[in-house]
Formats: sequence, structure tokens, C-alpha cells
Amino acid sequence: MNRLARILAAIDNANAADPDREDGVPAAALYGQRMSAELDRLFPDASEELRIAARGQHIERWTSPRSAWPEGREGYLAWRRDLGAYHARRVGEIMAAEGYGTESVERVGRMIRKEGIKRDPEVQALEDVICFTFLRWYFRPFAEGRDAEGLERIVAKTARKMSAGARARALAEFALPEPFTAAFRA
Repeated sequence: MNRLARILAAIDNANAADPDREDGVPAAALYGQRMSAELDRLFPDASEELRIAARGQHIERWTSPRSAWPEGREGYLAWRRDLGAYHARRVGEIMAAEGYGTESVERVGRMIRKEGIKRDPEVQALEDVICFTFLRWYFRPFAEGRDAEGLERIVAKTARKMSAGARARALAEFALPEPFTAAFRA
């Protein structure tokens, strides 16, 4: 097993403790595997660092429930920021234990914290993968029971995070109903 395979396995092992299950599989581990599959499909020549960031983007997410932060937008943003820092730190610890250097660890951390979105091609590639994974696997259950106006806002925010190429590809790959398609044409 090479070093990258050991890192991905260590991330999966950390996520195996997730008490939430989807089809009997720890939800966090399944999410990481779906992220890797989407990355392989969208960016087959991705760097090793991007592969690690994709797999570890939600490492041990269940340990930081949203309910532990204040309600409202400020609480939500603090939760997201703290999660990004935690995920980057945990993945960095695993990388360092496998002998990755400081530069690689910091690079993966910047990707996971989404530092440089819209400016750094790999950070943007990770965001595109995140959005595709959400649309493919999580949008439908997320949408259930939500009002149409709220969903439109969420879809518009998702589309704005994506690169122009990813938005065009999403239109081609997903049967998005109106008015959602308008967000991807912008």
C-alpha cells in the first residue's frame, strides 16, 4: 500500500466511528468515498494533495454538531469556520504521521479551509467536487420538506460557488427543474 492509499485508509478509519449510518455504512466514510469518486470523475489527473483534501474534507464531522454553536447566520458561519480548521488540522495530523512535509500539509489545509476559492484552481476544483457531491447524493433528501423559495436561495448559492465549467457540466449532467437551472446559467 502506498502512502496516499494509507492516508485515505486512515481518513476512512477515522470516519468509521461516525454513529450516523447510511445504508449501514458510517455516513462520514461514505461521504469521503463519494467525494473521491466525484473527484476521480471530474478531475482524473488531480494532485495527491487534492485527493487527500477531497477524502478528508469532512473528517469526523459528527464530533462538531451544528447545535453546539449559536443559532442564526453568525453561529452558522462560526461553525463552518471552526469545522474547516478542525478538518484541516486532523487531516494534517494524519499526513504528518505518514511523513508528508509541512508544505503539503499546509497546502491540503488551505484547500480544506477553502482559502483561495475562485483564485486557486485546486481550491476551486475541491469546491466543484463538493457541489457535485451535494447535487448527486444529498440535494434530494436535503430538499424534502423545505420551501421552494429557500431551496432557490440554496441552489443559487451552490451555483455561485462553482466554476463556470462546473456549472455548465451540472446543467448537462443533472435534470434540474426550473427555476434551479437559471442559477447554473448565470
